[in-house]
Formats: sequence, structure tokens, C-alpha cells
Amino acid sequence: MEIAIIGASGYTGGELMRLLLHHPSADVVAATSRNLDGTPVASVHPHLRGLTDLVFRNTDVGDIDADFAFLAVPHTAAMKVAGTLAERGIKTVDLSADYRLEKDVYEKTYGVVHEAYFKAPYGLTELHRDEVRGAAFVANPGCFPTGATLAAAPLASRAHTIIYDSKTGVSGAGNTPSATTHYPNVGDNFSAYKWTTHRHLAEMKQEAARLGSTARCYFTPHLLPVNRGILTTAHILLNEPMEQAEVEALYRKFYEGEFFVRYQRPTLAAVRGTNFCDVAVESEGDRVVAVSAIDNLVKGASGQAIQNMNLMCGFAENDGLRSAGMLP
Repeated sequence: MEIAIIGASGYTGGELMRLLLHHPSADVVAATSRNLDGTPVASVHPHLRGLTDLVFRNTDVGDIDADFAFLAVPHTAAMKVAGTLAERGIKTVDLSADYRLEKDVYEKTYGVVHEAYFKAPYGLTELHRDEVRGAAFVANPGCFPTGATLAAAPLASRAHTIIYDSKTGVSGAGNTPSATTHYPNVGDNFSAYKWTTHRHLAEMKQEAARLGSTARCYFTPHLLPVNRGILTTAHILLNEPMEQAEVEALYRKFYEGEFFVRYQRPTLAAVRGTNFCDVAVESEGDRVVAVSAIDNLVKGASGQAIQNMNLMCGFAENDGLRSAGMLP
């Protein structure tokens, strides 16, 4: 299957190419960039040198010749081209935020008018597999909501309050330098940001509601001085107390048979470079602490996008994604 990556110069584009090198049924034939037309991909993604001879092209979406496309572009950019891809019959996973939320929630959260809204499956595959399977267009979840929702999902319907506390690596901010990501401001430092206003909270609330929860949801992210990974601590305040053995049994059953969700003590190192989400829980009765770990660029972005592609196209769900973490 021939793949086009639209907006391939960023971290998610590089990760898509790295992971798809190992996919038995996929071949990346196009990598687009508005600003790097004619530039070899390996000069921007040096870890791919010797593995691809692709060159970035500023190709109009109407001229893309591929079976499948990944939209690795910022929000508001995806909505401008999603319809064209659909009209041309090119199956697509959108890694932007443009189709993750209901139209009114999106417009309120992102402060823009959605110019080309249509309803798309939300590609948190473990929870929406039936909607994703065979779909023509899927909205890939945000990185924070992926780790947070998988941490809380088994207990969401039994909670009155869920408080998400997440620590993320710097690559989550993208590859454009800023004061926030400048090394002297990040290295040997640790800080919270967007304490109560992070946009990904809308996805967390949406998914909790879809799980039958009426819980109030809160979220605060923190910036870790590491490149990759998100460690989320979910404080789940229950309507009725549950003992440790009961909670643990619930989680093991909920994720039974899920290749990419492992019940074990979460650490960033164990999931680095992989599409796994590691989860574990500890109960003190009316409060359960659920911790998850993901790689923000893989399960939090490009790996999950490929997982969705596999399901959309009838491949094995873990094709191209069977890799162990880089530990230590």
C-alpha cells in the first residue's frame, strides 16, 4: 500500500517514516512540506539516512497519488484538505485536532470556526475499535488524552471526580524552537503549564462521557526535561469504595487481549520508542491512583496513527509496531 505523509518534516512525520520502514504492507511514496520542496528527507530526519531516498515535495493534495494519507499538520490546516482526500477516495488518519471533537466543542476549545466539519471516528483504538475498523477517515487522539483515558477508562463510570496529572517530554511541543523548549529553561528544571486551560482536557471529558461517566474531570500538565514520554497519574475518586484486588482484577479484565496495553508498573523507559501503554493501579478505598506511561510520539501520535491505519485497511493491528522499548 502506497502511503503519503502530508506535513512530513516534523517529529510526527519523522516517526511515521521510521515506523513504516518496518511495516510489511506499507511503502511511503510521498512526503510533503511547504517550505522544504526539493530537500532530501534524510537531511531533516538524519536517523533515516540510508533507509529512504525520499525528497520533500510541496505537492498539492489534489495531486497526491497514494492509497493512504497521514495528515501530520497543525489544527486548522487539516480541515482545509480533509475533504479533498475523502473525495479522491484516499483513506486518511488525521493527527491534528480538527476532527477529534464535536463541532461546537472544537470551536469553543480552539477559538476558530470549523470550515469543513464532518463526524469522524475517534481513533483511541482500544475503546473505539468497531468505529475505526474499515473507516475512511479517522481522527487520531491527542497525546495527553491517550495516556490519561487509558489510565482511567476501566473505572470512569464508577467515579464522581477524575484528576489527571501528566508529565511530558519536550518533543510534545514540536520541533519549532521557543522560549518554553530552550534548553536552559528546560534542563535541570520542572514546571507546570496551562494549569487549568489545556485544550486536551476537552478530549478527556469527551471520552469519560462516552464511557458512561458523569465524573468531573480536571487536568494539569508538567514539562519534564526529557525528550520523550508521558507519565500520567489519574486520581480517580469513586462513588463507592473498591479494594485493591477488585480494582486490579477489573483492569486486567478490561484490557485482556489488548496487545498494546500492558498491566505493569509504568516507566517512561519501558515504552520509549514503542506503541505500548503501561498501566497499573493502587487503591486506598474511595480513591484509586492509576498511572500510565506512553511514548508521546508513538502511542501518543504516529504509532497510534499506524495502529488505526492497520484496522482501517484490514491488516493485523500490530503490523509494523511490534518493537520493544529502549531500556535502559
